Amino acid sequence: MCLPIYLPIYLPIYLPIYLSVCLSVCLSVYLPVCLSACLSICLSICLSICLSACLSICLSIYLSIYLSVYHPLPYSHSHTHPLTHPPSLFCPPSLAPDVPPAEQEKLFIQKLRQCCVLFDFVSDPLSDLKWKEVKRAALSEMVEYITHNRNVITEPIYPEVVHMFAVNMFRTLPPSSNPTGAEFDPEEDEPTLEAAWPHLQLVYEFFLRFLESPDFQPNIAKKYIDQKFVMQLLELFDSEDPRERDFLKTTLHRIYGKFLGLRAYIRKQINNIFYRFIYETEHHNGIAELLEILGSIINGFALPLKEEHKIFLLKVLLPLHKVKSLSVYHPQLAYCVVQFLEKDSTLTEPVVMALLKYWPKTHSPKEVMFLNELEEILDVIEPSEFVKVMEPLFRQLAKCVSSPHFQVAERALYYWNNEYIMSLISDNAARILPIMFPALYRNSKTHWNKTIHGLIYNALKLFMEMNQKLFDDCTQQFRAEKNKEKMKWKEREEAWIKIENLAKSNPQYVTYVEPGDLCSPVDMETDGPLMDDVNMLRKTVEEEATQVHREQRKERPLMRRKSELPQDVSTVRALETYRRAEDMISPTEAH
Repeated sequence: MCLPIYLPIYLPIYLPIYLSVCLSVCLSVYLPVCLSACLSICLSICLSICLSACLSICLSIYLSIYLSVYHPLPYSHSHTHPLTHPPSLFCPPSLAPDVPPAEQEKLFIQKLRQCCVLFDFVSDPLSDLKWKEVKRAALSEMVEYITHNRNVITEPIYPEVVHMFAVNMFRTLPPSSNPTGAEFDPEEDEPTLEAAWPHLQLVYEFFLRFLESPDFQPNIAKKYIDQKFVMQLLELFDSEDPRERDFLKTTLHRIYGKFLGLRAYIRKQINNIFYRFIYETEHHNGIAELLEILGSIINGFALPLKEEHKIFLLKVLLPLHKVKSLSVYHPQLAYCVVQFLEKDSTLTEPVVMALLKYWPKTHSPKEVMFLNELEEILDVIEPSEFVKVMEPLFRQLAKCVSSPHFQVAERALYYWNNEYIMSLISDNAARILPIMFPALYRNSKTHWNKTIHGLIYNALKLFMEMNQKLFDDCTQQFRAEKNKEKMKWKEREEAWIKIENLAKSNPQYVTYVEPGDLCSPVDMETDGPLMDDVNMLRKTVEEEATQVHREQRKERPLMRRKSELPQDVSTVRALETYRRAEDMISPTEAH
């Protein structure tokens, strides 16, 4: 009962005292405890962060230094930028024979690392001439050292050599000077040469001597020369410098021969390059070199051929014939195809049918290349396989003989100078002569080139000597066909006359048709000689063929014929009398 009465009196007095005591206790006890706890937590967090950051930085620096000194990378994945002022380049002592073996290995490694420094040969060719010469001398010395010394390729040398080669060679190639992929003409176009070739050539030579050395051990080198190395090497085949592509060809061939585990991968990647070239870009500078490598690889294929090799022939090599730049690599391509046919004659039919499928229609120089390749195939064809393809083959040859381009017709008629082909024709003359006779006979009189006339008469004479009765039968059959054509022509002429007479019977004929508008049809028969010439064919063939045989020159390589400008008398006279404007001004007038 008393508390409610005295509460209003004592509360204002004791409440401030109570609050002050509580505040002092909090400041003296709880605040230090809280501050110390927070500070310790913050310090521990900061300390752990700082230690982890320092440890990561120091560890990365230590590992990079350790790996670069004791365990260098097998090769670089990106091209190192050239150093204009190489601080690490120095002149180590020469690899003299009197140097102890242990010191020679260290000195050899120093030389290899020295040659990893790159220089600028493009933007500033005259810069660092002294150091460029130092590197060139070091490369030359190592080439001689590895060539004339034995037991110098120790295990620590392998990663250093591969790394040095990768740093110098694996680079981004400059943009093509011919991006449209037009055909390269050796007579007109100048190849783009690599500016840094003085160093690159020595690096290629050194690496080749390294691969060819008797001390080279593929079991050790395979740890560094792997699939990625081969892939980067294949990318360099698109270089425009023919000297580099030649070294690459030899280098890849050596790797293919020494590393059995990489052979399938190399063939697969070459296939991919060909696929991209055929169906996407139609531009690649190293197709000829890659085909040359494949030619030697195909030559070593074991028999019977694997299915993957046959697929490669049908799906990769044969479609290469349809690319417009065929002339750049055609000799190497034809060699590969013939190598396959020598390994397996059953591939002849699909190969010949594919060639006929891709046969050019309007490109005469390409047609001559096809004829060259076809003759190489016929040189190795089996008689049993020849029977399967002879009819479509000689139908195409008949078209070539009728070609208005004289080089195409000439190249096709040269087949009759090949003894093996003539033996095949002789065995199957009953099926071949009916196909060839119309084309030969028509063009014996109508072709514009006189040389073609002589070659045709020579072919007809050979057919006549093979089988006189068959030749006479073909002559009679040709005459009968010409008579049928003449009868059809007369029927068409008579039908036209009937139509004209019906038109004249119309009363409005005079209104719509003026005199002289209608004329009788004209005989357009220009595809062969007159019928009277058929009776004289045998005598003419014998005379002309004898004359051709007498005057025919020995077999000569086909050469590209160049046109010459015609001599115009008025133009020559105008050029002789021409005077420049400067010559007509007197010296006094000039001043």
